[in-house]
Amino acid sequence: MKNKVIWLGLSLLIVTTMLLASCNSSTTTSTPASTTSIVTTTSTTPTSIASTTSTTSQLTTTAVTTTSTGNWWDSLGTPQYGGKLTIRYSQNPTGFDPWGSDTLTTIMSAWMERLFTDNWTLNPSVYNFQTRFRPNQDETGCLAASWEFTDPTTFVIHLRQNVYWQNLPPANGRQFVASDIVAHYMRMYDPQKGTFTNLGGVHATSQNLLSLVSVTASDKFTVAFKWTTPNPEFIYETVMLSGNSENSIENPEAVTQYGNLNNWHNAVGTGPFILTDFVDSTSATLVNNPNYWGTDERYPQNKLPYINLVNFLIIPNASTALAAFRAGKIDDLDGMTLQAAQGMEQTNPEVIQQKVPASYALSIDPKHTVSPYTSIQVIEALQMTLNLPEIANTYYSGQVDPWPVSMTSNYLTGYNFPFSQWPASLQAQYAYNPTQAKQLLAQAGYPNGFNTDIVVDSGWDMSLLGIVQSEFAAINVNMSIKTMDNASWQGFVSSSHSQDALAANSAGGMVGRAVEPIVQLNKWLPTDAGNWTQIFDPVWNTFATQAAAATTVTQVQQIVQNANLYVAQNHFVISLLNPMGFNLVQPWLKGYSGQVNALSGNVGASYLFFYPARFWIVPH
Repeated sequence: MKNKVIWLGLSLLIVTTMLLASCNSSTTTSTPASTTSIVTTTSTTPTSIASTTSTTSQLTTTAVTTTSTGNWWDSLGTPQYGGKLTIRYSQNPTGFDPWGSDTLTTIMSAWMERLFTDNWTLNPSVYNFQTRFRPNQDETGCLAASWEFTDPTTFVIHLRQNVYWQNLPPANGRQFVASDIVAHYMRMYDPQKGTFTNLGGVHATSQNLLSLVSVTASDKFTVAFKWTTPNPEFIYETVMLSGNSENSIENPEAVTQYGNLNNWHNAVGTGPFILTDFVDSTSATLVNNPNYWGTDERYPQNKLPYINLVNFLIIPNASTALAAFRAGKIDDLDGMTLQAAQGMEQTNPEVIQQKVPASYALSIDPKHTVSPYTSIQVIEALQMTLNLPEIANTYYSGQVDPWPVSMTSNYLTGYNFPFSQWPASLQAQYAYNPTQAKQLLAQAGYPNGFNTDIVVDSGWDMSLLGIVQSEFAAINVNMSIKTMDNASWQGFVSSSHSQDALAANSAGGMVGRAVEPIVQLNKWLPTDAGNWTQIFDPVWNTFATQAAAATTVTQVQQIVQNANLYVAQNHFVISLLNPMGFNLVQPWLKGYSGQVNALSGNVGASYLFFYPARFWIVPH
C-alpha cells in the first residue's frame, strides 16, 4: 500500500470532524551523558506483575494511590489512570507487518513489542534518550528478562515468563514463548525457505542479519542467537538497539492464518494497546489491553497502561496541526521549527517546549565524480565561505551549536569526534575565510568562480538555502536551485544518482548522524544506495571492515572516531549545522521528556509499546 496524502481542503474538513477529542504533555530535558563501553548485563525491570490497580475501559481518570519513593521521578507527580492521548502523524500509516515495513510509516509498535527497551528508571540528567542510538548500558529488557554471551558469538536471551498474546484470534491470549522469537527471525531472514543459509532470500530491510547463523530455542523461555561475528557492538546494534521494524515481534499463528499482516484488521501482539479502528489517511484508534503483562518500573505495584485510549490523527499540513494543537486537540507535536516554537510561546505560553537535537545535521553534498567537485580544494573553498557561527547566532537565534560536524552526531559521546577536538589546522579549513576560499578556487583552476546547481527536496529550508546561495556568490560560485518532491528526489538522487553537481535532503545530510555507529560506516560504501556523493575511497572501505572485525565496543568506538576525522579531513560534504527540533507538549501529558521515537519518528515511533503505556494524562 502506498502512502496517501490528504488534500488540504479535505484535511481541514476531516480535522474539524476528528479533532473533537484529545489530551497532552510535559517534562524537562537534559544533555546526554557520556557513552563509554557496552557491557553484558541483565535487566533490572521486575519480571513479575504485582498488580494492585486495574484500568477501566471508560475515559475516566482515577488517581493511583502512591507514596513518595524518594526517587527523582517523584517530582513528576502521581501517575493517574484513564484519559486519551492524541498524537499527530504527518504521513499515513501503511506498514502493519514487520516484514516489508521498514521504510513505511507505521504504528505497529503499539501492539508488537521488542526484546529490549529504554530504562524507565534512569534519570534524564544521566541520559535522556533524545537520540535514536541508545547506549547499551542504558537499555533494559522488555520481552527479555536477562541475557548474556555464553561465548563470543552466542548471545543468549532468557524471556519473561509472564507475557501473553492479546486475547484476539488467532493468538487467543496464549503465553508468549521462545518459539515465537525463532519464528519471527526465521521469517525476517528468509520467509520463503525459513533458513539462515539462503542468503539470496534475505529481505532488503534485514541486511544487518547477514551475520546471523541461527536462532534456536533451547527451552520454552530461552533463545540463543548464533553469529559469525564476535563483535558485541554489531550484535547489540542488530538485536538490542536497532529501532527498525524487523525487531517488532509478530504472532506466528496470525502469519500462518493470513499469509501476511498487511491488513490492519489482523493486528495482534503482546503490547499494551489494541488497534480497534483505522481510517485510511485519517485516523487510527487503539484501546488499552486489559490483559497486558507490564507494570510501571517506577511504581511496580501499578499495572500498565495508564492511558485508556490512543488516537492518531493523520494531518500532513503543519499549519493545520499547529492550529489543532493550539486548540488543545493534539497533545504533542514533535520536531517543530524554531519559528513555530517562538510563535507558540506567544499564543500558548503554558505549552511545554522541549529542545531536542535532530537525528542528522544539514549538509550540502557534492557529487565527487564530476567536476569541479573532483577537487578537494573546491569543496574546502565552499566550506570556508559559509559563516557558520553567524548563521547559528542569527538564523537559529543561538539555539544550535555554531560549529561544523563530521559523520557522527556530537550527542553520541564515545563515538563522535567533536570540532573542539579537531587539529587546529583542520579547524582552519572550516573557519569562515572568503579570502582564502577565493585563493583555493584559483589554485584549483577556477579563478573566476563557476556556475553550479543543487537539487533539494521540497521540504528543505529555502531561507537557509538562500543564505548558502548568497555566501557562495560572494566567491563567484553561482548556484541555481532545483526542487523536487521527496519521492522524486529519492529516485533522482538517492537511487539513481542523476544529479550533476550538488544535492541536499531535508531529512538530514550525511553528517551529524545519531544512528547506530556501525550503520554509519556503511553510508559511503560503494554498495550503499544512499551514497549519493559517489565517494569510492578504498581507505574509507577499511573502516567498515575494521569495525566488522572488532571484538570489543572500545575498538569500535576508536574506529568510528578515526572515520570521523577522515571524513572531515577529506571534505566528504560541505557541513552546515546540526539543527534543533522543538517538541510542543501540552501541560497535561506527564512523563514525556523528548525521548526519540516515543511518540513519533521518521517512519513512525518504534517505542509506542513502551512510552505511551507509562505516560499519563491529568484532568484539564
